[in-house]
Amino acid sequence: MKSIWIAPLIAGAALAGEADSPQVAFFEKKVRPILVSHCYNCHSADTKPAGGLRVDDRNGLLTGGNSGPAIIPGEPEKSLILERIRHKDSKQRMPKEGGELTEAEIADLSLWIRDGVAWPAEKLPDSFGKSAAAYEKLRARHWAWQPVTETKPPVVTNSKWPRSDMDRFILAKLEEKKLSPVADADRLTLIRRVTFDLTGLPPAPAEIDSFLKDKSPNAYAALVDRLLASPRFGERWGRHWLDVARYGESTGPSRNIPYPHAWKYRDYVLDSVNRDVPFNRFIQEQVAGDLLPAATPAERDRLVIATGLLALGPKDVNQRFKERFQMDNVDEQIDTLSRSVLAMTVSCARCHDHKFDPIPSSDYYALAGIFTSTDQLAGVRSKMGGAGLEYYNYKMLAKLGPDLPNADPERVKTLTAQIAVAQQKWDAIRGTPEGLKPAADGKPTQRPYRLKLEALQQELLQLVDPAEHGYAAHGLREGKIADTAIRIRGQAERLGPTVPRGFPTTFAVPGAPAVSPSQSGRLELAQWLTSEQNPLTARVIVNRAWQHLFGQGIVTTVDNFGVTGDRPSHPELLDYLARQFVRDGWSIKKLVRDIALSRSYQLNSSAPAGYREIDPANRLVWRHSPRRLDAEEMRDAMLIAAGRLELAPMAGSPAKSLKMIEMPDNGPESRKMLQTADDSTHRSVYLPLLRGVIPTALEAFDPVTQTLVTGQRDSTTVPTQALYLLNSKFVREQSRAFAEKLLAEPGSPAARIRWAYRLTVGRFPTPQELDRAQTFLGVYETTYGQSGTAQSVLAKAEQPKALTDRVDQADQTDAERNAQAGTDGVVQAKSSQEAAWMSFVQALYGSAEFRFVR
Repeated sequence: MKSIWIAPLIAGAALAGEADSPQVAFFEKKVRPILVSHCYNCHSADTKPAGGLRVDDRNGLLTGGNSGPAIIPGEPEKSLILERIRHKDSKQRMPKEGGELTEAEIADLSLWIRDGVAWPAEKLPDSFGKSAAAYEKLRARHWAWQPVTETKPPVVTNSKWPRSDMDRFILAKLEEKKLSPVADADRLTLIRRVTFDLTGLPPAPAEIDSFLKDKSPNAYAALVDRLLASPRFGERWGRHWLDVARYGESTGPSRNIPYPHAWKYRDYVLDSVNRDVPFNRFIQEQVAGDLLPAATPAERDRLVIATGLLALGPKDVNQRFKERFQMDNVDEQIDTLSRSVLAMTVSCARCHDHKFDPIPSSDYYALAGIFTSTDQLAGVRSKMGGAGLEYYNYKMLAKLGPDLPNADPERVKTLTAQIAVAQQKWDAIRGTPEGLKPAADGKPTQRPYRLKLEALQQELLQLVDPAEHGYAAHGLREGKIADTAIRIRGQAERLGPTVPRGFPTTFAVPGAPAVSPSQSGRLELAQWLTSEQNPLTARVIVNRAWQHLFGQGIVTTVDNFGVTGDRPSHPELLDYLARQFVRDGWSIKKLVRDIALSRSYQLNSSAPAGYREIDPANRLVWRHSPRRLDAEEMRDAMLIAAGRLELAPMAGSPAKSLKMIEMPDNGPESRKMLQTADDSTHRSVYLPLLRGVIPTALEAFDPVTQTLVTGQRDSTTVPTQALYLLNSKFVREQSRAFAEKLLAEPGSPAARIRWAYRLTVGRFPTPQELDRAQTFLGVYETTYGQSGTAQSVLAKAEQPKALTDRVDQADQTDAERNAQAGTDGVVQAKSSQEAAWMSFVQALYGSAEFRFVR
């Protein structure tokens, strides 16, 4: 008996061609010899394919080269390969080598095309399908692929402690281990914790005072509701999804091409989170927004922008072969979607059946067919060694808004011809000794040729490109609808049997719709993903929310629920949350509210003796685990304490001004984006985030990688972080602004010290801290000159503990410290008094209490 995933392959194998079919036999006897003898020398994988065309694989012919598809199955009269073979102009006629084709050979080619372009499918490896029995056991046993169960909150001994059903699940596990939860957090700790967790910003002193004075039983619930209603919530929790969506504003590897419209997807995410768009709808919009009905043109644009999720990934535009470029991009889409929504590593089945999870290669290529039937409108194309705008294809952008006025066809025709001539001249001289020879101005002789080509290209784009007028986005649209073939060993050109489009068979989703033959299948995929019967989608997102509020998920491997991932610490609680989430209309805000109001979330962070030995990772949630602020939170908190944070959303992105041409490492565009980010006072979520160009204010504290789905960031402690806090231009700028702000305040130094503590760590200093800070400021002011030089006497003064890192450097000048740390500049105080206060608040910025939330 055939395995359950082999059966559907056999029926579809004839698309590429049965090994013993008459059509394949005709191809091998009549057609392949023509291609080998006349075409392979210029158009195969062993060469740099002329015109971007490969004829040694079927998809290379169907995709075509720079002039479009070489073959249209069933229509020889429309196939470019025959048009070029019969061309009257000898300069345009093909082949260039091996002699012209005979009429009999041309007739054979025509017949082959008319009969559907048969091509032999390769034999699958012997190992294919051998894991059937093991897969069946995994499907039946592994916890993640079983239906979500209806769980009831357990009975607990200490019935007075829980405030919610989820507390009962937590307490029951603790009681099993004979542990008790620690005491509740104090109100000051709690407001700082929940404000950072929900908004990514610290609470203002007035907000702290108001909460501490409010003794009503609903004070905390009212605080949570206020934070959920704030636009800051969408910026914070939208950033969580952007991590998962591996959001970036450029292609990244190889040749880094900007995505100037990516910010529209960013704004879509932040707006959707603030509006509490139901999560099932949120996913549907990002997978198939272009296929959903829209009541207005604005809503239509919004849904198109949503599909940016699967267009904005990293891409190797320097890939020589179009088929490989397409299949690599499809693989990236499958990996992003399966990890982000399902916490499954489906891409591991690209080259062979999954080694650990029950995901055969046929499942991978069933999904791949959905995405090969979809146009990825990233606006880029592949071209090895391209230059200027050669990687840009405005026709492969998602169009928004109104139609452009029709351009003058004659001018378009003229420009197109001029561009072709300029391209030939540029290609002829580029990289040659003559082209590299310096001209009178010292620049390479080839440079004017490139500038001429780019000027003509830009003039044409001004006439025909909607992006030039702001009417474009990166997204998806329906493409040429067809199933795709398994690629042997994952190699794009090695075609195995064809697989019908469909979804993973790892688990059952009762009632899921079948893929429409007339569409890509993305709409049905979106419905399958968000079905209430899908056992993973709700579990994965509630686990992500739990991780953001507790520091680790109920399943710690938040992006991998497979066999190699972790098992849930509280499986019944996970299912309870997933069920409740769906009942609550897939509302993220309701989910976050329920968790934040639980007593489990409101515990303090103390560690009783012996608890760490029993549960070192705090998996049982006997306390609240402290966490370090992430990179964005730290930058934003420094800005807000200094009174410099701009809370108004940024209009667009600095990257929107970039042209879709290569952005060299450390080139002028990269440097400009870094400088723009350094100078910005907007929230970090609005900084330009091009791949490989990390804002310097973020890079020391484990920012997201932007290349893979990242549900949980690293949180490292390394020496460069201390050096950054000591020497960074950004930190010192905020310290100086903070010092100026404090010195402008009326009152005594003691009052200013109290204010500085409140703005950084949310509390008043203790009497001892106050006394030490005053001593430090007095000694510093009389010892440091405007130059910032410190004498060793400073080290003799009694220091506040938070300032010791600063004092360790006392015998060095600012310039020396900056040089050692490789900083990007020196920020000088205007006076010895300002220098003293600047150093004081910089030490507060560097303190553990500022950097951590308890």
